[in-house]
Amino acid sequence: MEKKIHELIMREGSMDNISIIIRNKNEEQHIGYAIQSCLDFFDKPEIIIVDNDSSDNSLDVVMFFNDRTDIKIINNKNYTPGKALNIGVKNASRDYVMILSAHSQILKLDFKSIKKKLDTYIAIFGKQTPIYMGKRITPRYIWTHFNDEESINMYSNLENRYFFHNAFSFFKKSTLENFPFDEVYGSKEDRYWVKDMIERKNNFLYDPSLIINHFYTKNGATWKGIG
Repeated sequence: MEKKIHELIMREGSMDNISIIIRNKNEEQHIGYAIQSCLDFFDKPEIIIVDNDSSDNSLDVVMFFNDRTDIKIINNKNYTPGKALNIGVKNASRDYVMILSAHSQILKLDFKSIKKKLDTYIAIFGKQTPIYMGKRITPRYIWTHFNDEESINMYSNLENRYFFHNAFSFFKKSTLENFPFDEVYGSKEDRYWVKDMIERKNNFLYDPSLIINHFYTKNGATWKGIG
């Protein structure tokens, strides 16, 4: 009965059929911008916050939005990136999944186009613009991957492997149920995942028409060469 009600709601178009997974660790400065941008581009999305024992006020910020959309907060013990994402997927109730960085802000997105492309590609990731102290900085190191050319199965000469980035990425939920992220790795779970997908004869897409601002955080691992 619950499934039938869910399908009826989706057919009536009263909300977008997407669950948004946001990993959180003391992101009170930016997480409100991330959530508000989700509400700007989606109609009542399901937002799942997987929290890694935050000690700041970030969860209070999250709850400011609980009157606007369906928000779930899940505490993740023994954190790894892949484990957090898999927990989010297990708690997702909708057919499409977006993974979004807690320190980002969506600028451009077409959900109808994304759904159509996900019938062809196993996953899609979008363009990220690095923002440092409000300033749009010169893309260096990892940021050079986020150019203006669409790319199928992007390969990184910098990393010498396929490049995919989970800070702004899209999937069918069924894909992540069938092929969860590896929970062992402490980082780069997205690169290992697409390597496995390529080996399984699937293709992924970099779509520069999907754009976010990605804000600097002092503990961020991808901010070499700020300037």
